[in-house]
Amino acid sequence: MTYNEVVKIADAYLLLLISELYGLEGYETKPVKAHTGGRNVVYTCEKEDADAKILRIAFLNDRSREDFQGEVEYIRYLFEHGGSVSDVLSSRNGNLLEEITHNHHTFFICLFQKAKGRMLSENHYRYREGAPITEYYYNCGRVLGKLHQISKGYTPVHRRHSFFDKYNAEYLEKRIPGSLPLLKEKLLELLKTIEGLDRNRESFGMIHFDYNDGNYSIDFDTGQITVYDFDNSCFGWYMFDLASLWTNGMGWIQFEPDAGKRQKFMDDYFETVLAGYKSETRIENSMLDKLPLLIQVNLMENIVDAFEVMRNNGEEPVCDEELSYRIKCLEDDIPYMGFFHSIYSCEEPFAYEKRNI
Repeated sequence: MTYNEVVKIADAYLLLLISELYGLEGYETKPVKAHTGGRNVVYTCEKEDADAKILRIAFLNDRSREDFQGEVEYIRYLFEHGGSVSDVLSSRNGNLLEEITHNHHTFFICLFQKAKGRMLSENHYRYREGAPITEYYYNCGRVLGKLHQISKGYTPVHRRHSFFDKYNAEYLEKRIPGSLPLLKEKLLELLKTIEGLDRNRESFGMIHFDYNDGNYSIDFDTGQITVYDFDNSCFGWYMFDLASLWTNGMGWIQFEPDAGKRQKFMDDYFETVLAGYKSETRIENSMLDKLPLLIQVNLMENIVDAFEVMRNNGEEPVCDEELSYRIKCLEDDIPYMGFFHSIYSCEEPFAYEKRNI
């Protein structure tokens, strides 16, 4: 079932039922523009003198009810323990998750409080007036550190999947085209390496797994960050989310031609992020030393996700310049997403010659 098909079913059938389930009578419901690779149909629900809400309809059939329950229970746990997240709202039946079956297809429904503020992109990547950008870097780390600290005390009722439940040899064999044998080999080597990483309570637990500025809003009056989009959350290394945050920082300096200056910026940026992070939770130096490795794991997730999206959309696998760049970094063992390497061009950031597959 495609995104557009779900929108038609929602307009004709689902939205009325959902309105009754959640008491949304009188709310104006508007679709949110889908982003590339999006798994859901999303709407804003607004009404005068009421808090705005976000409605999510999940339609892909690759996740179980238990997996969705694990997600919403985790969000509620974070919210109740002081995490800066958009709370998930109960239906009139008292459920955090509802399901509706239509023409033998099951849709999973969730409703969330709309986060205060806006995404950074909606503010044209300008931070709030009168505040240094380093405040933003610090807050990114601090909010993430708080979520991880809460996760360290979390025991699920419905257990969400773990990293290796998805990322394993069988899964990679299905997703990576056979015309990319070196990539498959490197990914399998990477999996073998990270299998040996610590999985104690201080280093491994529930993580966001997609922590970036497209998945949180900023209150530009206070600088407060509110996190959402936990539908990729899983049990993994806390360092994975920190590595994601490292890669986010590249955007601030990506057009700088001098690799040395890019490296100096990234060192300073991540030092500020870590100061924020460590204000809320601790992390062993032995895990921080694994930053280059976890950046490679982020690369793996990006690559596999790109092929998965093509598959979900019924498309033949192709490699554009961005995907080709990422694959090249993994195949040639180029660290830090090639950001300090000769492969990188500030004129065409993160792009490499298209590959035929």
